[in-house]
Amino acid sequence: MGDGIFGYPFRRFFLGHPPIFREWSGSTALLDWLESPTSHIFKLNVPGFSKEEIKVQVEDGNVLHIKGERGEEENQAKEKDTVWHVAERGTTGKSDFSRAIELPENVKIDQIKAHVENGVLTVVVPKDASPKSPKVRNINITSKL
Repeated sequence: MGDGIFGYPFRRFFLGHPPIFREWSGSTALLDWLESPTSHIFKLNVPGFSKEEIKVQVEDGNVLHIKGERGEEENQAKEKDTVWHVAERGTTGKSDFSRAIELPENVKIDQIKAHVENGVLTVVVPKDASPKSPKVRNINITSKL
């Protein structure tokens, strides 16, 4: 995905919201991002993927990385007397995907939960309601170094 002038890492400064989609593989794993008063909720279409084929990880401190890698199906073409007439599922069905989303700063990384049901992966990222210490730090000025 081309970042352009408003892409990572400068988008947060120009558009005023820190969450950034850092990676999109163009797959069929389409994403919805909802925000409730207590959490961020991500829903991805992952039809045909089992929970063993999906990885949800936090990288670089606050990047939510969701990957799906398909398992190998039994190859029926190995049988000598098998003739394939149509093979659409292998080309357009379940393809690998990878999504990376930079999370906001006010989340509880250690309390993220994920579950998959009926071809939809739901990832719940709770918000941290405790106030953060200010990021501004005063520097003492002296006359000599």
